[in-house]
Amino acid sequence: MEDEGGPEVGGGVAPAAPADAAAYFRASLVFHADVSDVAAALKADGDPGFVVLDSRSTESWDQGHIPGAIHLPTALIAAQAEQLLDKNVPVVTYCWGPGCNGATRAALALAELGHQVKEMLGGFEYWAREGFAFETWQGTERREADPLTSPAESADCGC
Repeated sequence: MEDEGGPEVGGGVAPAAPADAAAYFRASLVFHADVSDVAAALKADGDPGFVVLDSRSTESWDQGHIPGAIHLPTALIAAQAEQLLDKNVPVVTYCWGPGCNGATRAALALAELGHQVKEMLGGFEYWAREGFAFETWQGTERREADPLTSPAESADCGC
């Protein structure tokens, strides 16, 4: 059985038509940033053009956070975002990782307040797993890059 998207693939569902797929994936890039791209922009000289917002609890923030990130738990966004964030500067939100939707909820709250926002895919988990430095209450730390998330011999995954 085929429809306009082509033959059934995986689970008996045909893929989307190419134009629909292109629109979907283009939109995904508008809404999401990945850990490597955020890290590269923050590492580059000058202003990266966005701020990073950690939407987790204080206890989580203390365990480790992206250097330079703003700490604003999701529950406090409505009350404190105006004092901490400039609506003219895009925000990249993150939470624990792929199993947590806190960054999604934070991005929604910010968008509803009029901010341009993206969610960082992978969250803090993948930041640490890819070997990027992070800060704790004790100072800066870095873990060995996990070869399942980052190439062993290069900082560039080629994607």
